[in-house]
Amino acid sequence: MKLAIADWIVLAGYLFVVLGIGIYFSRKNTSTEEYFVGGRRFRGWVIGLSLVGTSISSITFLAYPADAFKTDWLRYLPNLALLPAMLVAAFVFLPFFRRGNMTSAYEFLEMRYGPSIRVYGAIAFLVAQLVRLAMILWLLSLLIQEVTGVTPTTAIILGGLFVGLYTVIGGIDAVIWTDVLQTVILLLGGVVCLWVILEALPGGLSQVFDLAGQAGKFALAPWENGAPGETSWSFSLSEKTATMMLLIGLTNWLTEYSSNQNTVQRYCASQSTKEARRGLWVYLFTALPIWAFYMFLGTALWVFFQVYPDVQASAILQGEARAETLMPHFITAYLPAGVAGLVIAAALAAAMSSLDSSINSVTTVSVVDLYRRHLRPGQDDRHYLRVAWGIAVAVTVFMIGGALWLNGAETKTLQDTSTILVSLLGGGMLGLYLLGFFSQRGDARAAWCGIGCTLVFTGWTVLTNKGLLPDALSAPFDLYYTGLIGNLLMFAVGYLAASLWPASSSAPVTD
Repeated sequence: MKLAIADWIVLAGYLFVVLGIGIYFSRKNTSTEEYFVGGRRFRGWVIGLSLVGTSISSITFLAYPADAFKTDWLRYLPNLALLPAMLVAAFVFLPFFRRGNMTSAYEFLEMRYGPSIRVYGAIAFLVAQLVRLAMILWLLSLLIQEVTGVTPTTAIILGGLFVGLYTVIGGIDAVIWTDVLQTVILLLGGVVCLWVILEALPGGLSQVFDLAGQAGKFALAPWENGAPGETSWSFSLSEKTATMMLLIGLTNWLTEYSSNQNTVQRYCASQSTKEARRGLWVYLFTALPIWAFYMFLGTALWVFFQVYPDVQASAILQGEARAETLMPHFITAYLPAGVAGLVIAAALAAAMSSLDSSINSVTTVSVVDLYRRHLRPGQDDRHYLRVAWGIAVAVTVFMIGGALWLNGAETKTLQDTSTILVSLLGGGMLGLYLLGFFSQRGDARAAWCGIGCTLVFTGWTVLTNKGLLPDALSAPFDLYYTGLIGNLLMFAVGYLAASLWPASSSAPVTD
């Protein structure tokens, strides 16, 4: 489908506004304090919506509907653990990071354990974020290809350069304000898609609930022995039961809000602890409905293509085409002229809101935790600002290169791939932070014992995943549980090792 002139006007208008925001804030970036934390002046509602934009990436816009289309709502279940995770983050984690004008999540690790643990935390974050950047840019390129007809290489390079441009020049101010805009556009685009589907279905909304309900498409948890209505709530390390999916969700969310620079940087950019906490509540009550909405959109698409059979949709259901091509195909083939532009802008927003945050946070960690702390301490602030610009450019180049590699790689459903990568690359970070937050026992030696054991465990699961171990030595559990087990191992080993090497000085554990 060729886009109508109105579509191109809407799309171009959105891109110009985003670029304009970057140019506007580029004039204010005369210090690292401004470039990294925006002068610490943001209100809670801005922080909350920017967190939504950061977490609701291409994986939400493309992979959530694709997952619901192919299977059911199982992948939504871990999100329900966000509520208890937010309570812990707001009243336990947040106060630590609001002390002493911190800029990085890993400054706490040096205060608690020493500089070597801070370096480990920073490097673990950088590795995970660089993988995430490549994955999200690759997803963005799928839509660009579908809309414009350009080659995958061209789509990846164009998308990466545009996001890199406004992020490099605009700093955290541009990142946060474009994230707010992109959150609004993202929601509008999804609403338009659902409206078109419901208008086309003879039975409207009730038909979606009837057909999808009969097929079990709304199931939040796997059925026991495959029997509808008998949900499995057992504790199992070999199956994805409801209980285990909730535990996985809790582990991932606690990791996100204790040790992820994308999140902690927003704590630090808030006006006060009160405003930062308010931002968490805005995020909680905005993100959960949006995730549910996009799962429902995928379910509605399944009903739509049951009523109106489609070759591409059938190929996706049969595993002959990538599930993540579902939304780009629907947008370009079924949306009316003049509407597709808004939805494409929403899809672009989904990707860009995550890419810009990660580029800025990787830059911040590289400068604050590594370059300024260890490589070139004592330089003037202008020097560090110039280095930050250079690192942001380098990260953009790496992101583009990673997406080009990923384009030629064999992948499963991206939602599964993303979950496994988060678990494998987490490196027991949640366990490390929890040991620091809730205990005064142990120093760097105890922490390194926990880290070493966790890395050995993680390496074992990687070898299992690659099929490089005989069955007798392979991990006897689903790799979804790598992060959960790894963090428990990190905490337990670190706590036990602390009895051998008590901390030489204790960090306070209450606000």
